Amino acid sequence: MSRTALRICPLCEATCGLALTIDGTTVTAARGDRDDVFSRGFICPKGASFGAVDSDPDRLRAPLVRRDGELREATWEEAFDAVAAGIRPVVERYGPHSVGVVLGNPNVHTMAGALYPTVLIGALGTHSLFTASTVDQMPKHVSSGLLFGDANAIPVPDLDHTDHLLLIGANPLESNGSLCTAPDFPGRLKALRARGGTLTVIDPRRTRTAKLADRHVAIRPGTDALLLAAMAHVLFEEDLVDLGALAPHVEGVAELAAAVGDFTPESVAAACDVDADVTRALARELAAAPTAAVYGRIGSCTVPHGTLASWLVDVLNILTGNLDRPGGALFPQAATDRTPRPAGPGHGFALGRWHSRVSGHPEAKGELPLSALAEEIDTAAAVEETDTAMAGEAGEPVRALVTIAANPVLSAPDGDRLDKALASLDFMVSVDPYLNETSRHAHVVLPPPPPAQSPHHDFAFNTLAVRNQVRYTRPAVPLQPGRMAETEILARLTLAATGRHGADPAAVDAMVIEQTLGKAVREPHSPVHGRDPGELTARLTGENGPERRLDMMLRLGPYGDGFGVRPDGLSLQRLLAHPHGIDLGPLRPRLPQPLKTRSGKVEMLPGPIAEDLPRLRQALAERPDGLVLVGRRHLRSNNSWMHNIPALTGGSNRCTLHLHPDDAERLGVRSGEPVRVTGAGGEVTAPAEVTDAVRPGVVSLPHGWGHDRPGTRLTHAATEPGVNVNQLLDGSLLDPLSGNAVLNGVPVAIVPATRP
Repeated sequence: MSRTALRICPLCEATCGLALTIDGTTVTAARGDRDDVFSRGFICPKGASFGAVDSDPDRLRAPLVRRDGELREATWEEAFDAVAAGIRPVVERYGPHSVGVVLGNPNVHTMAGALYPTVLIGALGTHSLFTASTVDQMPKHVSSGLLFGDANAIPVPDLDHTDHLLLIGANPLESNGSLCTAPDFPGRLKALRARGGTLTVIDPRRTRTAKLADRHVAIRPGTDALLLAAMAHVLFEEDLVDLGALAPHVEGVAELAAAVGDFTPESVAAACDVDADVTRALARELAAAPTAAVYGRIGSCTVPHGTLASWLVDVLNILTGNLDRPGGALFPQAATDRTPRPAGPGHGFALGRWHSRVSGHPEAKGELPLSALAEEIDTAAAVEETDTAMAGEAGEPVRALVTIAANPVLSAPDGDRLDKALASLDFMVSVDPYLNETSRHAHVVLPPPPPAQSPHHDFAFNTLAVRNQVRYTRPAVPLQPGRMAETEILARLTLAATGRHGADPAAVDAMVIEQTLGKAVREPHSPVHGRDPGELTARLTGENGPERRLDMMLRLGPYGDGFGVRPDGLSLQRLLAHPHGIDLGPLRPRLPQPLKTRSGKVEMLPGPIAEDLPRLRQALAERPDGLVLVGRRHLRSNNSWMHNIPALTGGSNRCTLHLHPDDAERLGVRSGEPVRVTGAGGEVTAPAEVTDAVRPGVVSLPHGWGHDRPGTRLTHAATEPGVNVNQLLDGSLLDPLSGNAVLNGVPVAIVPATRP
């Protein structure tokens, strides 16, 4: 007999509520949960394929341990014994920085990924942290840190109430949104148009989102910051700046006006390939709208001036008075946020607290560039004594690696070099459900269970949601025999890697609870100030350590019950009583409380930004001579995750090279025929797809393909492997402020594959 269970979808940032049909222990169908307080029944093809993702036969069902050069199934005890035996000698001989940690995008889609990696990294004491953020959104974290003092204080557009939305480098009809959690993003954009609002899209491709827009500006790739700076110039030049209620919370406006003085619409026109009149119209329309929001995403982040572009997105929102007001861009308030502290100056945000060993890249938000991972492994230790400070005392190469839900061989530039580097490691452990292009190198693979067997709460995405709400779903299917919960896997991994192998994994959660409550009772603004931590610990509810931690965070958070102080506040018990979630209301103005800058104000022209502007001025004279490459997303995939699911491949979700008909005619390329694409990092061959959806001079390949390496177990993906677009990059092009890889606007050469 079938039954229905609720589950929050973990397959993209929209976090839609699902109603799963389950026969025995198998998910046989998935539909949108019409009663979900946030998604209201919306579902996309990924969510509809939840059952196929959950039951993929290529998912690993037991740990793998390398013996005599081959990965073989082992018991959990054998696997963690091998982890302890592999990592601890490296730490003891070479120091903590010789152990690298790589976190992939799926970590933010699981409870385990949110709760445990920070504990592991802190316990290891390593500075060798690399994540998917530096091939994605790190510029936004850095610009937010510099503007607001908090790298995680990211304003999101108030989609449901704005009158004017300007998207740059964003295609939410395909991505479902990113750094802006919004179920049914397409429906929200259509509702904006239906209520008389205006949608403007700036993108070198005529995407599905661009087709919906009132105005589409086909900018030259990589010049986003120039166009945005020119729009800011127009606001000052034409006296259109109006901070409104923001004025008391902002400093540096006059200095900003001088800083953008050189970026006139006329001066950027040739570089951006956007007429000056269009740039002026964009600025005037933004200023004239009753409410407006500017939103930039991966296309404006993965470019040479990604941090400046991300900064200018918020600059425009501020100069038009649209930051922190309904209909503009506001700061969400998640239920598990820390107890709000009183407004006032904070510690600010710092860059470059340590540097990478080989190229001296500065850390950002505690991370080093993922592009630098290969050289941190394969370049011998050669740091001179005088360079020790720059190297952050990490004078040794990375000799052991922990990857958690990460596939950097496909997601980082120059995967061939990284592929070889991984094979040279002393030890590697991967937490991954698949034997993929990266985990195939591991000495130990620890597979988490399918998503139906895991609980779900969106710690990260609720901090980016377009409406405040809170939801939690327990596992829809019991943990199958032989499986281990992902939370327990990561707790045991933490213990094994930090010299406490064999300890009770519950000790990790107990330690976090003790530390968190111990700090909370000492904070004057905390709802539990002065209380006994032991008494608070005894009041926590939940079936296990992760649930007790969630209960603690809810009760200490901005809507929490304060452990009985506010009887109507949130707790785990109250959340469990509302299986479709609890609506906490629309986004509301919050300034100055989120600000943690040293001044306690929005700092419009931070020092690192001002120091990087001369580099942007140099870009005024730059023109690409030939073709440049941009990426693209598909609705039915999420980076490299989904290509092993037959229901999510085929159709438009194919690895083809888009190029404009004019370029195809000039190059002698016909649709369907293979073309050879060459970049600084190598070359790939892909079928051409001639389309006017890209502007002339631009070609596009999707990200996340290239499933043709030996030793993987991705049966369906291997039938249509595609090519790894990141192999065209050599990893040398980075946004210097954030360390983010430059993936868009990079020069490439194209010839028909049949031509010598």
